[in-house]
Amino acid sequence: MRYKKRKRVATWKVIRRCVIFFTAICVIPVLLVLLVTTDQYMRPVRAGKSTFDRSEHGRLDVLSHRVAKNMTAVEERLLQRKAYLRRMCSHMGLDIEANDTLHKPNPWEFLINKQHHLIWCNVFKAASTSWMYNFNVLAGYNPQFLKKTKQVPLNLARQRYPRPSLAELRSAFRTSISFLIVRHPLERLLSGYNDKIQYSLPHTYHRKLGNEIIQKYRSTKTKLTGKLKVQRYPSFPEFVAYILDQAKNEQPMDMHWTPITKFCTPCQFDFDVIAHTETLQEDQEYLIQKAGLQDVIKPEWRNVGHGYTAKKVEQQYSQLTRSQILQLYHIYRYDFELFNYSLQGYLDVAQPDKDPSDLLAAITMKKL
Repeated sequence: MRYKKRKRVATWKVIRRCVIFFTAICVIPVLLVLLVTTDQYMRPVRAGKSTFDRSEHGRLDVLSHRVAKNMTAVEERLLQRKAYLRRMCSHMGLDIEANDTLHKPNPWEFLINKQHHLIWCNVFKAASTSWMYNFNVLAGYNPQFLKKTKQVPLNLARQRYPRPSLAELRSAFRTSISFLIVRHPLERLLSGYNDKIQYSLPHTYHRKLGNEIIQKYRSTKTKLTGKLKVQRYPSFPEFVAYILDQAKNEQPMDMHWTPITKFCTPCQFDFDVIAHTETLQEDQEYLIQKAGLQDVIKPEWRNVGHGYTAKKVEQQYSQLTRSQILQLYHIYRYDFELFNYSLQGYLDVAQPDKDPSDLLAAITMKKL
């Protein structure tokens, strides 16, 4: 009897342990899930923190804070650029008014939108396509019409924005937000070459100019060997040779690669915003917000180039010699200085000059 009793007790203990074990397996995970899912409701609300922080309103508040903080940083950068420009203008004596192209205020390329109190100096090959579109929208043209029309955007713009006199421009500067978009001088030059020379349309001025460059600057040896026979447009070195000769002969340059300093005479006007293509997205957003035009136009950069990349810049400029690049620097010297650009990287990829005296002459050159 005692043996049977002990056996029953042992069996009951085994059963009880099994029940506890299986209960633990089933119940504990459920408890853990409940603890995790209810934790956010059980936490105490921290001082100064809204209980709606996880809602859509909370995310929007955070986003607005980030945007405001970023815009403050952009504004500081733009103010620094403006101060730097004024300082360099004074240092180089370009803020003194005179009758030459560097010191005479040039209102020719400015567009004044009187309704929205916005002034822009149109620098070709520096987001000009984008902002010509925006200014045409601001002038009242329907976006659908602008997308479909074959008319030149600049011609459309000038129907609504006649070229101002200097007095009109000076007056508008006192009541408007003014801006200028600049680009690295050598990138802008290459962009002008790509768009207007390499991809020129048949029967246009620039196709004719390209043919003239080929006739003058393509060597007889190259023509005879037929190396560029299939290339109907000038090579980049041929184009640069043409640019250098234009500068030496003091001939007026095409508006697509004229130095910005001569084009917009930035030392003669007090621009509010100096946008750079390197930071164009943020600069545009700031400008549009400052002008209160968020519901009318948007930041964009159309026609950035035919596959335009840093690799393409290196590929083209590696065909030039160092003396050629230094001569280009002298042509665009004021653009380099006023807008804080440099030749960093360009001389590294350039070819060494066969004659060291060419490089020395380019280094010591004062004017081109």
